[in-house]
Amino acid sequence: MAISNATADTALGGLSYANAPQKYTTLDQLVDGTREDVRDIYAAIYGDQGLSGLVEVIGAKKTAGTADEAVWYEEGHLGRVITTASDAVTHIDGAATAGDDAAAKNASAVRVSDVIMRADAVVLITTVGATITGVNMTDGSAATIADGDWSVIGNAYAQGTDQPSSPFQNRITRRSNPYTIVKESYHVTGSQATNVGYVNVGGQTLWYLKGELDARRKFMNMREAMMVFGKKNNLANNTFGGGVPASEGYVQAVSARGTVSDTLADATDTEGFGSAFDAIIIAADKQGLPAENALYVNRGLSIDFDNFVATSGVGGTGPAMNSFGAFNNSADMAITMGFKSFTRGGYTFHKHDWKLLNDEKYGAGSTVNGAIIPLSIIVDAKTGNRHHSLEMNYKSAGSYSRELEHWVEGGNVLGYNTGGEDLAKFHYRSECNLCVRGANQHVLFVD
Repeated sequence: MAISNATADTALGGLSYANAPQKYTTLDQLVDGTREDVRDIYAAIYGDQGLSGLVEVIGAKKTAGTADEAVWYEEGHLGRVITTASDAVTHIDGAATAGDDAAAKNASAVRVSDVIMRADAVVLITTVGATITGVNMTDGSAATIADGDWSVIGNAYAQGTDQPSSPFQNRITRRSNPYTIVKESYHVTGSQATNVGYVNVGGQTLWYLKGELDARRKFMNMREAMMVFGKKNNLANNTFGGGVPASEGYVQAVSARGTVSDTLADATDTEGFGSAFDAIIIAADKQGLPAENALYVNRGLSIDFDNFVATSGVGGTGPAMNSFGAFNNSADMAITMGFKSFTRGGYTFHKHDWKLLNDEKYGAGSTVNGAIIPLSIIVDAKTGNRHHSLEMNYKSAGSYSRELEHWVEGGNVLGYNTGGEDLAKFHYRSECNLCVRGANQHVLFVD
């Protein structure tokens, strides 16, 4: 059985930004003795098309941008994992060691008297040069530094010896994200502004009001989509042609610094889905996944999770099973906001439909099916300030904010007198970006 979609919009003016004259009551219709019986409520055949709300619900909004980009700092892990090959260190925490000098590369990774561990092998490092050597801490015999990953678990020194040969270095990463500027406009002529139609929009039957409302909603949807799917490039000045700034979206941030999994999409039954989800939890647990998380998913994945919860007997919405700290410890508030909650592996997941990924004109064409988004508060490594893991920032100075600018100009149409055109021009603008703090804790589900 195939699943087919409806044909493209065929409504009058459906492919135009302007209001077509055919939408209004015509002279022929006024003199027609059998006037159409038109209902005054328009049919929203695509449902609620508003896509915004992700950051408003689970993140933070901050109007404090004072430069062309937002900067934040993230701390590194206190421990480290080295990767060895042929008795030399090739990678530190997954990043290739820098430089050409083998001895310097090894010295940047381990020190004499460091203790490394892999499976049951625990080795005390005895020399660090062009290669590294060590002894087994079990019997003192010469150790084989097998190729692969080793955890640096500590160190061990003899009595009366000196302090480590090199001191501990802070692992602080500076991250930044430029702001992006999103705009939209809507025009109405003086004639159109005075035409009366059948449809009731906010208690009035003026067609331009419906157009202005839709233009505003479209603008909000575009802003949300840019915060999710926007791309930051590798150019030196991080701009495209014409000086357009490139801002990192949520998907790019998590793809680069978080966990990306396609195992849920590959699951063929509920049991396989559960095993895949458990493996994702275990992987995220190693990245410090907090106890309470939002699970934003598209329709297909939402159904899979419903089936998984129904058949596996995991926790329901009872407060004894789940944590609701993100909702003032209120299960009712979580339900009212559209979340369904369950527990797995000691973690609480608040599932919510991600409308952006369900809309065929926006995110449904991407390979992204959903995400695990931590609901914890992140502490800034430099300032000590506490922030949500997702933060949407807006440029501002004094009382001037570019969060949502809206203004109207025109040739005295609707009372706006800024020029000579017989038009009223409604404009919308926002300069914003999304900061994804602790992206390592986020999980992206993809095809």
